[in-house]
Amino acid sequence: MEQERLYPAATGELTNLLYDIALAAKVISGYVRRAGLVDILGSAGRTNVQGERQQKLDVIANETMKNAMAHTGRLCVMASEEDEHPVPVAEDPGKYVLIYDPLDGSSNIEANVSIGTIFSIHRRITKDGPGQLEDCLQPGRTQVAAGYIIYGSSTVLVYTSGRGVHCFTLDPTIGEFRLFDHDIRTRPEGKYYSINESYWSRWSDAYRRIVQSFKGAGPTPRTRTARYIGSLVADFHRNLLAGGIFMYPGDAKAPQGKLRLLYEAAPLAFIAEQAGGLATDGSRPILDIEPTGLHQRTPLIIGSKNDVEFVHQLLAEVEAGVVS
Repeated sequence: MEQERLYPAATGELTNLLYDIALAAKVISGYVRRAGLVDILGSAGRTNVQGERQQKLDVIANETMKNAMAHTGRLCVMASEEDEHPVPVAEDPGKYVLIYDPLDGSSNIEANVSIGTIFSIHRRITKDGPGQLEDCLQPGRTQVAAGYIIYGSSTVLVYTSGRGVHCFTLDPTIGEFRLFDHDIRTRPEGKYYSINESYWSRWSDAYRRIVQSFKGAGPTPRTRTARYIGSLVADFHRNLLAGGIFMYPGDAKAPQGKLRLLYEAAPLAFIAEQAGGLATDGSRPILDIEPTGLHQRTPLIIGSKNDVEFVHQLLAEVEAGVVS
């Protein structure tokens, strides 16, 4: 709202849309905090479009986002990681597109590990009526806002609208998000590297070489401390604040990568770049990738700028045969 006042031509629609998302986050946060007290833990007994077993909280979070957003008049279409197809808004469609992962890291719910919601906002490209698939298949560079909410020891909302990255913490005593950190800048070189090392045998030689470097070994040591939670929003948030790099490369089993371009990689890449970091798929910026499918997957290398560039350099050298 404060930023909106700097732009006299602003209509306030984007501000209100972000506030709608914040409202949904409060509702989801309430469910998460009561998860062990009511019957919302465990499997929902079905799989989503990704072929993953849905948790009960996945379903609740997805429906909460839909219910909070569908009737505001600000959206023309929504797309969720949990749904196979876009959800057009037929009733008074607006000019924005919302793409979201309702509950990232849901496999960690029963272990009480931090989980989160990731969202991406675009302007529609169709002219009128309910939104279409083409409104959703836009490259990350066209995002007008993106962010995530972490449900952990506190509920934290981080967002950017292209003018810096801002962090808010939900104050349960008043039920509002309060500014915690303004214009976050991530360190050029990080303290941490985050990767699922149980996949070591499936990686290319280049990625084994990169991880050895972060362990302080090999001909190009670049010592970092290993930190891996296994919840993307939590790993990304820690590295954003403390400096670090998160890697989820393609491998022998999933050469196209595992993470979703639209729901996870693109919104976090927008935040990373706004904070002074970088995000790539190993060869090109995530924000420049033209999506071809709603549930398209991608490798993801994201975090502190110098560390991401170091990974790029090693990948290029191994590919060129300069090093082995």
